[in-house]
Amino acid sequence: MKRALGLLAALAAGALLSGCSSMRLAYDNADTYLLWRAGSYFDLHGDTGDEFEERIDAFFDWHRANALPHYARLSEQAAKRLSDGLSPDDLVWGYDALMAQARVSLRTAATQIAPLLDRMSAEQIGHLERRLAEDNRKFAKENLKGSEAERRARRAKQMKNRLEDWVGRLTQAQVERVKLYAARAPLTDEFRDRDRKRLQAEVLGMVRKREAGKRLPELAANWQKGRDPAFVTVNEAWRREFYALLLDIDRSLSPAQRAKAVANFRRYAEDFAVLASQAEPRVK
Repeated sequence: MKRALGLLAALAAGALLSGCSSMRLAYDNADTYLLWRAGSYFDLHGDTGDEFEERIDAFFDWHRANALPHYARLSEQAAKRLSDGLSPDDLVWGYDALMAQARVSLRTAATQIAPLLDRMSAEQIGHLERRLAEDNRKFAKENLKGSEAERRARRAKQMKNRLEDWVGRLTQAQVERVKLYAARAPLTDEFRDRDRKRLQAEVLGMVRKREAGKRLPELAANWQKGRDPAFVTVNEAWRREFYALLLDIDRSLSPAQRAKAVANFRRYAEDFAVLASQAEPRVK
């Protein structure tokens, strides 16, 4: 469920790791992809399937007109902050701004989809439950396998690749700093696994009671409420290490590396603005 609602967040994140033209293509086809993905979860057919498509179209109309201009402004502001050199306040600003926009988008998406969930049959609910179980097995296979040392090595490789997508090839000193982060930051995957299952159980419970219309938008916008306090503590410790890594990498950037990262942000700002300009008012 949250995967479907979070598709746009995934697209935005993916855009930061790819060329701007690729991001535009992904966004322009996101409604088709979401319909395909949702079909594997909700097993919608006939008039219900048609209604779901209309609701997805309405959400993307809203997102293009309302969320994308915000992302464009955030990307331009991020470029300016990065060009000046990052501070701890800049990282907090970026996190808070993205989370605030994500909450608005997730609430809007949940408001669109919830009425359909309240009309799901027992067979469709069973299908959704089986698909979520498949997702959980996939998550465990991708994130929980291997020894702690293997998982930390995997984390270091993934982080190195992500940073190089932004700034170009890292120096050996920068690679060593990434390895230090991977070794020091707590592993959170077991907590994430349990939290996913908590949210899934909440969604399935409200769908069975036909209360999605009343409860899903709030859950989607505030998915972190009800988390295990131990997860909150570990996640904060992880974020502190992550922020420390970003600040150290920022201080070590060469002029060419910084210029590449700033240019990436500015391309994304332009891309979001172009996509937003294509918004069309819905016909009532």
